Amino acid sequence: MAAGRGARMPRAAVLRPPLTATAGSGARRAPPGGARGARRWPCGGGGRSRARLVPEAVREAAGRGRGAMEQLERCCRSLRAGLAAGAVRRRLPWVLLGLVLLGSALKDGDLVPETPMQNKRNVLNVYFVKVAWAWTFWLLLPFIGVTTYLFAKSKFLYGPTKSILTALRRLSALLVGTAIWYVCTGLFMYIENLTGMCSTSGKHNEPHRLYATKQECHQNNGIWNGFDISGHCFLLSYCALMIVEEMAVLEGLSIDQNSKLRVVVNSLFVSLCFLTVIWVFMFVCTAVYFHDFSQKLLGTLTGLSAWYVTYRVWYLKPFSPGLPLPNIPLSSKKYSYSR
Repeated sequence: MAAGRGARMPRAAVLRPPLTATAGSGARRAPPGGARGARRWPCGGGGRSRARLVPEAVREAAGRGRGAMEQLERCCRSLRAGLAAGAVRRRLPWVLLGLVLLGSALKDGDLVPETPMQNKRNVLNVYFVKVAWAWTFWLLLPFIGVTTYLFAKSKFLYGPTKSILTALRRLSALLVGTAIWYVCTGLFMYIENLTGMCSTSGKHNEPHRLYATKQECHQNNGIWNGFDISGHCFLLSYCALMIVEEMAVLEGLSIDQNSKLRVVVNSLFVSLCFLTVIWVFMFVCTAVYFHDFSQKLLGTLTGLSAWYVTYRVWYLKPFSPGLPLPNIPLSSKKYSYSR
């Protein structure tokens, strides 16, 4: 029927926005309000499209996090089979002794190539070895505390208070290590000052001056010649052996896969493994580039003795920090421990 002069358009036709394309099934309607409406609906999808993007970004981030956790778990499993095994604890002292003998033979035979590691100012020596005990202390502190607490709760069925006390008792091993480091390094300096003399390039008419310490000699541009026991060999061997001993707790510790503490323990474990690799590598560099054979051997024997007296003798006693992996409570006189 033909529309008359006064006929009105249907209401639906008035409100429907025009199509952005004139033909084809892909035509879509323009947003109301023209350009202003288009700005209110970004990406052509409006608030609904933006809402869909947010969960997708969250899912992607969660997927990346799960992938990183899986990689960390695989890395921990492979490292645990190596560094945390009982065979490493048994063989590492002999390996360190062999490295001292081999490195000294290569150094005395001038068979060592020139590398940046023979420079005392190399990065690993300045930022790691010079503060080796600090690195070892601050990484072992949370590792021993968390693992001992979890071990006491899961294996001994202790309550929170007794588990905390057990963790504090095990943490006292770090105080013992600090005392050993302080006493031994001070003793090495005393021996070097006691046995040394200062060589200076002064003029012939200047009176000869006696220097009491190595520090005074160096302040006057002198060279101190004394028996310098290798502090690097002592500290690196002791730190490496101590870390390997403390990681033994993972042989008897099981943590829930969904626990956040599992991520903490795995991260600390991987960090300690890499730190142990650095200590052994720098021990090799010290053996092939620095000190005389007797100085390196005495330093290494001091480190091995400190480890043996603590972890193989004293920590077996009831009045001690105890071992990382006992099969019965720490207050007992007998321990079943992988040697």
